Amino acid sequence: MNAKRITQRGLYFEEFELETVYEHSPSRTVTEADNVLFTTLTMNTQSLHLDAEWATTTEFGERLVNSMFTLSTMVGLSVAQLTQGTIVANLGFDSVSFPHPVRHGDTLTAETTILSKRLSSSRPGQGIVVFEHVARIQTGEVVARAVRSTLLRCAPSEA
Repeated sequence: MNAKRITQRGLYFEEFELETVYEHSPSRTVTEADNVLFTTLTMNTQSLHLDAEWATTTEFGERLVNSMFTLSTMVGLSVAQLTQGTIVANLGFDSVSFPHPVRHGDTLTAETTILSKRLSSSRPGQGIVVFEHVARIQTGEVVARAVRSTLLRCAPSEA
């Protein structure tokens, strides 16, 4: 049978539209296990993430989710829609901020705005796209924001 086949992928360079906001789905509820596993895997021994008793003495009154987990999840939520199979490289982050803490049980949502794009002058068939990622929790509060530059493939030429 010659059934039509569709492969899930991110967008090629040409498909990104400036100032467009891409809303990512699904969302992700953060668990205590997520936080402890990520924190210990990355050798971050910060008591604010691991020591429940000590964390009760802080202004937050409880452990907080590791901000690097928040950053990773925010970017990760965008992959299927934007860069799955089309990214060449993550070039870097120009700014990252965490204006509000994330706690166990919070649900992260993310959206991405396309800030700029240009063809690469040194890599034919590739272009640079600058994203602004924003993550919110279920209350709508922004918990993370990052500006990220990526190198993406251009659409393949039709032979």
